[in-house]
Amino acid sequence: MGFFDFLNEKIAIDLGTSNTLITYKGKIAVDNPSIITINQISGKIIAVGKEAGMMRGKINKNIKTIYPFSNGVISNFDATEKMLKTFIKRLSSLNSSLFFSSYNMIIAIPCGSTEVEMRAVQESAKRLNAKNIFLIHEPIAAAIGGGINVLEPKGNMIVDIGGGTTEIAVISLGRIISGQSVKIAGNTFNEDITQYIREFRNLHIGESMAEKIKIKIGSAIHNLTSPPDNIQIEGRDLLNGKPQQIQLSYKEIEKSLDKSITQIENAIMETLSEIPPEISADIYNTGIYLTGGGSMLRGLDERLSRTTELPVHLGEQPLKTVVKGSDIVLKNLDRYTDVLVQKRR
Repeated sequence: MGFFDFLNEKIAIDLGTSNTLITYKGKIAVDNPSIITINQISGKIIAVGKEAGMMRGKINKNIKTIYPFSNGVISNFDATEKMLKTFIKRLSSLNSSLFFSSYNMIIAIPCGSTEVEMRAVQESAKRLNAKNIFLIHEPIAAAIGGGINVLEPKGNMIVDIGGGTTEIAVISLGRIISGQSVKIAGNTFNEDITQYIREFRNLHIGESMAEKIKIKIGSAIHNLTSPPDNIQIEGRDLLNGKPQQIQLSYKEIEKSLDKSITQIENAIMETLSEIPPEISADIYNTGIYLTGGGSMLRGLDERLSRTTELPVHLGEQPLKTVVKGSDIVLKNLDRYTDVLVQKRR
């Protein structure tokens, strides 16, 4: 660890479509929904993160809810900057010197990010006083955060199901040798649930309710060994417009999610079919590592294992592996130089 590193604070960021996580001094200091609410007339920020999330669907026409990321990439640069600035200010309250010193920052990005998208992420970070900005692909960060030695001459397959994208990657010697970014993930699951309940139960529900249903009774398979109890949900009756309450079972949710999960399975099978035979042999022995918030869907590991006929491992804290891996890389830059996305001028 050189004198230069000693002078710089270190911040690792996982810019997720649904959640933004930031580590500072090795600990997760920010874990908030990627949401911001602003006053449309004055342009003033009203709330960011958790506070903004609580306002979803419950605000007047002058207040706008903005989701700065769409499908894993920045869709609103101004909102992204404002949101990150707020989060980093919260960090600076932990350490007042943070805002006066420059700091090293690492940001995890989807493996399908274009040059333009990468440059935009770096520009945003520069305006936040970051001196050195490093980018890392999410699947590599997730693998490192999950305890995999990505630098070995051995193939590992990561399936990272986030909010906006599912990142599928085969990694060997610190590089992604095959992979794809699929725009089907946790948010798609929420949309599937909303649509199913609308079509088959004549009830209109909001985003927060769909998320709640997914967490409480979401399932990827029809016969769970320990099924969750049915839940009561509320929404607006489409036939008479009145508030209404109905009961839902996990089997209905499994039915609503089937099509999207099949598309993720097809993408995994496609990636497996493109890799060299030596790497296939490695993956046959090591299996698939499943991570990201969407991987917590009940029975998903079992379903993917049946489809691929491979062992599927679900990490302990799937929501946090990307930011943890990014933090490890930032602390050991000498060792992990090769895994960083090369900056192109």
